Amino acid sequence: MNIAVTGCYGQLGTEMQKIAAQETGHQWFFTDIDTLDICNEKAVEHFFNEHQIDCCVNCAAYTAVDKAEDEPQLATLVNTFAPKVLAKTCLKHNALLIHISTDYVFGGDADKPYLEDDPINPKSVYGGTKADGEHVIRDSGCNYCIVRTAWLYSSVGKNFVKTMLSLADTHDSINVVCDQKGTPTWAGDLAIAIMSLINHYGTNPVHEVFHFTNEGITTWYDFAVAAIEIAGKTCKVNPITTDQYPTKANRPAYSVLDKSKIKQTLGIEIPFWKDSLAKCIDELKNK
Repeated sequence: MNIAVTGCYGQLGTEMQKIAAQETGHQWFFTDIDTLDICNEKAVEHFFNEHQIDCCVNCAAYTAVDKAEDEPQLATLVNTFAPKVLAKTCLKHNALLIHISTDYVFGGDADKPYLEDDPINPKSVYGGTKADGEHVIRDSGCNYCIVRTAWLYSSVGKNFVKTMLSLADTHDSINVVCDQKGTPTWAGDLAIAIMSLINHYGTNPVHEVFHFTNEGITTWYDFAVAAIEIAGKTCKVNPITTDQYPTKANRPAYSVLDKSKIKQTLGIEIPFWKDSLAKCIDELKNK
């Protein structure tokens, strides 16, 4: 297959490049804003024509959750309009669109892991634009797999793990929210799952939503404690409540995703979040 990956400089895009180095049976085309504007319909159409694209993995997104409250138009452009352009082009070329979405499409008031068909109720601009992105893809008629993930991190780019480790180097103690529950996701594990979806469906008809995170449930506080302990740092982490750390955007208090569907569909096992965190921190140490 000829596979296009957008947002190739980001956390997930970088991991997809590592996958591509091993998946020699496919032709890969990696793009980011400097080589392809996915909001430009003519440019996307030309790209698909030139490279005869069979599958597009959309890793591009506006992910600055708080900043989105001040930049709703830009967030909408990247998270809603661009997926619409990609979906329309995929439909025309009978290509599979694998689109990455988020736990923030949910309201966060559940008491058990969210299923794929549970009602969505985003509480932030970011979550709303990602929810709208899902809607335009579903309405397009193209072949798609929407993959919702959460708390994504890796050894590249800006993310929670790297921020905590950086703060631990300069502070004796830090405060981290302890009353928001979810599951971290190592971008390396998500990339492997995406590759499995590509190989499973190929160019066959598919219209599915999947959830993928690592296994387990934790809080941002416990996530930070684990990262600092695994990295061998001594910074103390203090638990605080959401009320004590006000942010512009509302975060879901509970956003654990049920992964039964993707595990059954692909026949895969998903690593526990702490095990994957250790792998990522090991990568960081060896950089």
